[in-house]
Formats: sequence, C-alpha cells, structure tokens
Amino acid sequence: MPYSYIFIRIAPENYAAAIKFLQNTWNRIAPQHPFDYHFLDEDFDKLYWDEQRLGKIFGYFTLLAVFIACLGLYGLATYVAEQKTKEIGIRKVLGSSVFGIVSLLSKEFAKWVLAANIIAWPVAYFIMHLWLQNFAYRTNIKIWAFFLSAFLTLIIALLTISYRSLKAALANPVHSLHYE
Repeated sequence: MPYSYIFIRIAPENYAAAIKFLQNTWNRIAPQHPFDYHFLDEDFDKLYWDEQRLGKIFGYFTLLAVFIACLGLYGLATYVAEQKTKEIGIRKVLGSSVFGIVSLLSKEFAKWVLAANIIAWPVAYFIMHLWLQNFAYRTNIKIWAFFLSAFLTLIIALLTISYRSLKAALANPVHSLHYE
C-alpha cells in the first residue's frame, strides 16, 4: 500500500455516520489492512498534555511559594514595625498622619520588591526563551508581561504588609514612648 495515512475532514455534527461510511469504504477497498482512525485534535491534545500537566503543577507550586513568601514578608513587616515603634510614636506625637507612617513602612518594602523584580527579569526571560524553543510555533515574550508581574508582586507585597503597617500607625504613641 503506497500511503500510510489518509487525512479526511468530516463535519463534527455527523461524525459517527461519517466514520461508519469510511470504515465500510475502507473494508471494501483494502480488506487486508485494518481500519484505524484518529482525530487530529486528539493527537494534538496528547502532544501538549504533558505541558498542560506541568503548567498545573507549576501553578500549584507558585501559589504555595507566594503564600510562603507572604508569610515571610508579614513576619519581616512585624519585625520592622516593632523595631520602629519609638520612631513611629515620635512621628505621631509630632503630627504625622496615618498615611505618612504607612507610606514610610511601605516604601522600604516596595524598593526591595522592585529590586527583586529587576534581578528576576533577565533570569525569567532566559528560562522562558529556552522553554519556548521546544515548540513548533514560537511566540515572542512581551515586555508588558514583566511589568504586569512587577505590578502584581508589588500589590501582593503591599497588601501583605498593609495590616501590620496600619496597626503600627494606629497604635497609641503613649504605649511606645512611656519608657522614654
């Protein structure tokens, strides 16, 4: 037999009847060869099944890593707020606003989050570029994805430390300065 495969497009609404017709025709033309068929979309799904599974695994581990990082960031924010208790109390006595104190504590964390993003961007670009080379159809990595990730990272970090910063900013300055 000169051909190994025959590709036939069939209408999706009546594929059972089309397959039955093709099987009858095949058995009439080449009864010595078994009729075996595959759907091309199922074959493509099988090709990318590992990638989809790997994507789910990476998604779960990413959520776990973000949760652990938020716990660490919250602990660090608690430590910094405890270390700056007297400074915050003095600032409140001198008339600083709650927003001013929260922004004072948030700026310190924001600059480190942005620095971490700037360090991570080349590494992420390199790894993603290598990973995308394994696909037949390639796409370019857009720069907006890095800016979006930096923005989301900053928002998550600020939300994580906001509770502790607000608690420190709303604390009574008398409690922090009563030993002075």
